[in-house]
Amino acid sequence: MRYDIKDEKLAREGRLRIEWAEKNMPVLRLIRKRFHKEKPFRGIKISACLHVTTETANLMSTLTSGGASCVVCASNPLSTQDEVSASLVKDYKIPVFAIKGESDRVYYQHINAALDLKPDITMDDGADLVSTLHTKKSNLIKDVIGGTEETTTGVIRLRSMEKDGVLKYPIIAVNDSKTKHFFDNRYGTGQSTIDGILRATNILLSGSAFVVCGYGWCGRGVASRAKGMGADVVVCEVNPLKAIEAVMDGYRVMPIREASKVGDLFVTVTGDINVIRREHFKLMKDGAIICNSGHFNVELDIPGLEKLSKKKREVREFVQEYTLKNGKRINLLAQGRLVNLSAAEGHPAMVMDMSFANQALSVEYLVKKAKILTNKVFAVPQKIDQDIARLKLSSMGVKIDKLTPEQRKYLASWEMGT
Repeated sequence: MRYDIKDEKLAREGRLRIEWAEKNMPVLRLIRKRFHKEKPFRGIKISACLHVTTETANLMSTLTSGGASCVVCASNPLSTQDEVSASLVKDYKIPVFAIKGESDRVYYQHINAALDLKPDITMDDGADLVSTLHTKKSNLIKDVIGGTEETTTGVIRLRSMEKDGVLKYPIIAVNDSKTKHFFDNRYGTGQSTIDGILRATNILLSGSAFVVCGYGWCGRGVASRAKGMGADVVVCEVNPLKAIEAVMDGYRVMPIREASKVGDLFVTVTGDINVIRREHFKLMKDGAIICNSGHFNVELDIPGLEKLSKKKREVREFVQEYTLKNGKRINLLAQGRLVNLSAAEGHPAMVMDMSFANQALSVEYLVKKAKILTNKVFAVPQKIDQDIARLKLSSMGVKIDKLTPEQRKYLASWEMGT
């Protein structure tokens, strides 16, 4: 079995952490139990480019229980948990190509290694796997029946590929399911981003001016958690609907140029490029902290920051202090990579339980329906979304009402009024 990990000796620690996460993933456990019995993926090969975390390990275990052959590579150079990689290889016999802190060159080498499996299904988080497959290994596409995409950034890229007519197989946008982006993006990113910032800096959020760039589901989550810890939250947006929502939610809203003058800490969660740029760095306070919780580090103009600086040094793990030519200091967290996964552990397992239940059931759907799906980006079927929500509620001991026959008839009719 080919693999490339940091240290096999870390496997025991990884196994314990994987088991701990599993305790908080009841929905995935139920799915795994059914997969083990039915073997829906017998003969199916899956190449997965995901954050190599304890939750991902439980997803891989679920897929292999269903008969799949899986290989995993990292979807971000700094998000890998090396002890999890070791356990996946040694305890679960799943090939992994991922080392925390790997260079961009090694990152793409690992993606290519994962594609050497000649997959039937691709599972992506950011669309680098799909992009590499379409550009560098297009000869393998003929065997691919479909794929899934985990995150907003990846869905944006894949919809662009569909629009340009270059997408060669169907993709399920797992990110867009309600049980994913409502909960993963809002509650998961919200909590884990704050966790990453605090682990990296140990600063007090209460009383600080906390700037959130982007008010999508991730931005809503980060802003809510920062406000809950006493921060003065400022939101920067380009979408007028999201901006007015932020205003009505009680936040100050202003352009990033104005926010640059008042912010103590800045978080980008937009999925776009160069959100905070050279002209903004120049306006920031001495000691300002900048970080990113979007998928790629391009949201911060790091090359621009480098050019403005006369020196830089690592003052804490995951904190690089840049001294600008005007003497001001700006602190960059986790090299601009996902701060929640680079400096912390990413989303709690209770949240990823729903996200990865979507992944597992979407792969099953692809295996059954791929022949009738065209080369487009599809939503997760509503029934899968609702089934996952129902299972999650049940695992939490929460019961809800059902419509009566009379209520169903009323909702289906147009004749009845007041």
